[in-house]
Amino acid sequence: MITKTLNPGRKAFGLAASVFAVAMVTVSLRVQAHDQIPGSEQTRPIVIRDATLHVIDGPDLEQADLLFESGKITALGRKLKVPDGAVEIDGSGKHVYPGLIESMTDIGLREISAVEETDDRTEYGDRNPNVRAWVAVNPDSELIPVARAGGVLAAMTAPRGRFVRGQSAVLYLDGWTVRDMAIKTPGGLYVDWGAIQPRDDDDADARKRREEKLSDLDELLDSAKRYRDAREARPDTTPTDVRLESLLPIIEGTCPLFVEADRQAEIEAAVAYGQSRGFRIVIYGGYDAAQCAELLRRCDVPVIVSSTYRLPLRRDDPYDAAYTLPTRLRKAGVRFAIGGTGAGSPGGAAAARNLPYHAAVAVAYGLAHSDGLRSITLSAAEILGVDDRIGSLTVGKDASLIIADGDILETESNVGAAFIQGRTVDLGSRHKTLYEKYKRKYSRE
Repeated sequence: MITKTLNPGRKAFGLAASVFAVAMVTVSLRVQAHDQIPGSEQTRPIVIRDATLHVIDGPDLEQADLLFESGKITALGRKLKVPDGAVEIDGSGKHVYPGLIESMTDIGLREISAVEETDDRTEYGDRNPNVRAWVAVNPDSELIPVARAGGVLAAMTAPRGRFVRGQSAVLYLDGWTVRDMAIKTPGGLYVDWGAIQPRDDDDADARKRREEKLSDLDELLDSAKRYRDAREARPDTTPTDVRLESLLPIIEGTCPLFVEADRQAEIEAAVAYGQSRGFRIVIYGGYDAAQCAELLRRCDVPVIVSSTYRLPLRRDDPYDAAYTLPTRLRKAGVRFAIGGTGAGSPGGAAAARNLPYHAAVAVAYGLAHSDGLRSITLSAAEILGVDDRIGSLTVGKDASLIIADGDILETESNVGAAFIQGRTVDLGSRHKTLYEKYKRKYSRE
């Protein structure tokens, strides 16, 4: 076990030293297996000196400083004057980014898919608007530190299932409890439009099932409106209905309706339904979204692109259809984020760590580098409705950021330090522990 105590007035050089400094008194680095301990509240100002700041909502700042106090970013610029007693981190040659945001995942709800007791993604039945993802999130999931080590500091986690899946939650990936982690609960209602829209519109039975599903959804939403009116008119005598109560944020427009839809017919039907109801719609998946670009742009419906590591949906699609989708949406003027790397893709929540590389694939296939970064930071925050707190290095926003030794979209780059609301994030993980373990084992041979 290695321990180090820093004099409060000393300047901390290097990323490893910076992590010691922020802990203020003593921080232990453990090679043996231990659960990561959530960071403590920030009590002293911290300044990162002479780093490249990737602001996202403005141009990059070279050899610049960033100051954060009490969990908030308070200043950016060159040669900042900082309060007495501030911890200084040498960022020379380093890159500072806002924490990456995984905009659709089941992290915290699933650990090992083959072990039923660790998989809490899905409830019985197909109409579960009252399912609240954050109630089931496990803050001690081994997959959360793995995602953090890749720079992902926030995520929207959502339940799975058929049809009306339940309510999502936007969470920080650090905290003792879900209450500590919560950024926005609920984040929105999650619906699988593939359970409604038939793939073969010439199939009479499929059309009949679609009409029945739409009728069920209409009845559910109309019941919620009647329930709202009754609660307003007779609050003391109207009994609480948790299923209908959960739909009120959607009806009142305070939360969006996240619709999983890939095919053109599904996307168009979902947008038309949302417009008829006056709902805020977000498309998740969006494989055919470029074919619906004019509709999406006109109705201001954003898309969460479900990863770029995807096979073509149809046998005659171009091999790079998924790789070029973000570029095509950008050219068409459709708002989008890249996410879902830890939801439907192989590996599930364990793959959330690959988020920056999904953006990198889009950049390799025509998307501007700045747009690739934006798609996993500020664009994601805007679509999830949390851009007032995270997504960019902006004065007044939460000090949730990462320090990397290179371009975060490059696989060779490593995250050396991270902060969530000014709290030091433990970047250890099971992956790193096992690496150290077996490196030591094989070095004995």
